[in-house]
Amino acid sequence: MEFTAAEKILWEKLGDWKIMALASCEDDYPMVRNISAIIYDGRIWFKTDRNFRKTQQLIANPRVAMCWNGVQVEGLAEIRGLVTEEPGRVFEKKYREYLWQSYNRYSHEDTEILVCVEPRFVEIWDEDDNRNAFQIFLDFSRKTAEKKMYDMEKEG
Repeated sequence: MEFTAAEKILWEKLGDWKIMALASCEDDYPMVRNISAIIYDGRIWFKTDRNFRKTQQLIANPRVAMCWNGVQVEGLAEIRGLVTEEPGRVFEKKYREYLWQSYNRYSHEDTEILVCVEPRFVEIWDEDDNRNAFQIFLDFSRKTAEKKMYDMEKEG
């Protein structure tokens, strides 16, 4: 499978926003929590309070995994400063558009930081129109993709 075709499937599945599980780890202490993600520019973005444990974990170890409905993204998280400091305030505009209730309830300009996750490896589980299971693996560093089909009748 061509990388660009597989990447297109990834971004179509994720769309403009999702509530995703975010896993991070520091000193062999893993944590998983939901985050409100905005997807644009080939990255996954979210905001959080700079004083949260999640933020301290991301500073100590930027390697993360994110998951939504059969799509797992492994990548590197980068703290980009305050949400209000992003050039063009793209995240803020999209967050307000897609997650306006959360935007109105949790937007604290002085402590809310913007986090950008750059995908490194992605695994997608899905099934085709005939309910045949498959996986797509995307390696962003090598720009390669592989699709594996599974015949569930033979497997089961």
